[in-house]
Amino acid sequence: MAKFAVVAERENVFEPGNELYDQLAGNWRKLYFNNDNPIVLEVGCGRGEYTVGMGRLFPDKNFIGSDIKGARIWKGSTMAMEEELENVAFLRAFIENIGELFAENEIDEIWITFPDPRPRDRDIKRRLTSPRFLELYERILKPGGIIHFKTDNEPLFDYTLEILADRKVKNLLQTKDLYNSDLQEHTMGIQTTYEKRYLAEGIKIKYLQYSV
Repeated sequence: MAKFAVVAERENVFEPGNELYDQLAGNWRKLYFNNDNPIVLEVGCGRGEYTVGMGRLFPDKNFIGSDIKGARIWKGSTMAMEEELENVAFLRAFIENIGELFAENEIDEIWITFPDPRPRDRDIKRRLTSPRFLELYERILKPGGIIHFKTDNEPLFDYTLEILADRKVKNLLQTKDLYNSDLQEHTMGIQTTYEKRYLAEGIKIKYLQYSV
């Protein structure tokens, strides 16, 4: 509970009850970042390792990590504060609500990194690469914006490819063995704690990207 209280007071975290929360859509650059740089959103960011990692590498871009779990966001927001990364922010919200927190065409790129695979049939609609979520992402992405997806789970990866085939997306690149492919440069060498664990266990990392 202490971490939730700390997160609620942080300037780099936005959640319900924050005075700016309901004003964010269309105004992220003005209200927080104070620049016109591209915005990159990570959905289901967990502890924010990817969001913070990208923030370190690209000071000329803005990064937002979104997750509902405050304890996880505490970790990422702490790292960003300690490293004085003014181009990194966090959003505590359900993914279903991001359409209310970003305006159409406000986001330049979206990352989906190691989401819960939701293997049960009754949970298909909750997969972060299901059609309803992809439609949400595509609505807030600018034309030509890119969606990246990284996972250890092959059934989820295959499901996602099937969904994308039906959507007839543009510029699809994909691999089931990222670290033995020529797509590594697209993931910038950033590895989360979970990814390192998967690799140590000999699990291949799957990756894809496409544009809208």
